[in-house]
Order: sequence, then structure tokens, then C-alpha cells
Amino acid sequence: MDLGKVLLSLAVALGLCGDSGGDSPLPPRGRRTHAIPGAAAALAFVWLGQAAAMAQQAPMTFRAAILESPECGTRCPEVIVADGVIEEDTPRAFLDFTRQVAASPRLHSVILLNSPGGNVVASMELGTAFRELNAAAIVAGYASVGGRTGAVSGRCLSACVYALIGATRRVVPRTSVVGLHRMSVVEGLDGPEPGRRTLADPELVAALASYAARMGVDPALIRRAESLTPGVLHFLSRAEIVHWRLAQPRM
Repeated sequence: MDLGKVLLSLAVALGLCGDSGGDSPLPPRGRRTHAIPGAAAALAFVWLGQAAAMAQQAPMTFRAAILESPECGTRCPEVIVADGVIEEDTPRAFLDFTRQVAASPRLHSVILLNSPGGNVVASMELGTAFRELNAAAIVAGYASVGGRTGAVSGRCLSACVYALIGATRRVVPRTSVVGLHRMSVVEGLDGPEPGRRTLADPELVAALASYAARMGVDPALIRRAESLTPGVLHFLSRAEIVHWRLAQPRM
């Protein structure tokens, strides 16, 4: 079964096709920002992953797309595609998008999440917005391949994991990948010590662990990320994803 059919089966299971009584369409959104208690000031400068590499990639954008399949015909659900680097203004852009599309009767609170990482605070704020929408997040992309357009394998790396954590239901298809990085920031060429890497202090780690716990994810996932060698990306196994409650075992 291809990924598109897998995601469609998931949509059916979540009650998103037709009038099956599942999640309701996106509600209207007020203009809000989401503060992360005790973390914003300390984490504002911290990025996960390789900032130089991510600088060459586009900021995260949001759009609506249909999970098309003959199995659901005209009742195929419309979902949100979130693709790109999570930057400081990404949470606001997400809230703006949800207000614009709130009136769509086919658009439900399901997000295809595909990102190499980004800003830590912004990722937690985005995850908080996901939770307020009671959204399901699926690590997947949306693209045209071989003349067909639809869901494709995705990635959620570094800070993206903190956005994923916020979703009410989290799904990692077997063909998609999730990866952890240790928090760090590398000083640029114009700094007093070019190339110097600064790691997160215990207060930052505690703030992230507290956020994970509030969202129902084992804080040990944060400790595992912070135990990694700086700059090393650790791809999570299926067993780790389930063990730390990052995704439901049945998925």
C-alpha cells in the first residue's frame, strides 16, 4: 500500500471522510501568540540542527491539499501541508493561515508536517497552536511524483520534533523519518569567536522537558537529544518512537 492510501486510511480512522462524526473542521482563530513559560527569553537564540544548511532552505509555508483517492471520491478530506524551516514568525503565519481557511467545510485539523528544523521557541509555540486546534500531525510531505500528486514520505528533524510533540495525535509513517539533535548555536563568521559552539544550559533542557511532559510525551526524549554529540543527528527507531510516546503504537 502506498503512503497516500496509508494516510487516507488514517483519515478514515480519525473520522475525516464525509459525515463520519470525527474531528470538526478548523474553528475560526483569534490573533494570538503562544508564550512558553520560563523558556522564551532563554531559548530565543537557540536553534537545533545545522543553521548554515537550513539557511539555504525556505521558511515554512502552509497550504491546503486534498488526500485524493478513488476510495473516498468527492468525500476525500482536505488537510494542511506544513513544509519548510520553522522560523520566529512561523507560529503567527500558521494562525493567520487557519483564520483564512476556517470557513472551508472540507478542511480538518490534520497537518502533514515536513521540516528540517528551526527555532526552538517557535517550534514549541507552533506545537502549542497545534494542541489548541486539537490537531493530528503526520510526518509527511505533499508533492508531485511520477505524474501523481499526493502525500509522500517526510522528515521531522531537530526543532521540528518540538512542533510535532504539540499535536494531540502524532503519526510517523514507516517511510518517514524523525531525527533528534542536541541544542546548540554556532557563532557566525562576524562574531568574536567564529565557529564557537554554545550548548544549552540545564534550564533550557528543563523547559523543553516540561513542555514535552505537558504534551504527553516522555521527557526522556529530551534527555536523549541532549545526550548526543553536538552536530550528530540521531534517527529514531520505531521502538524509540513508541517508547517515548512520540506516536501512537497502533500507527
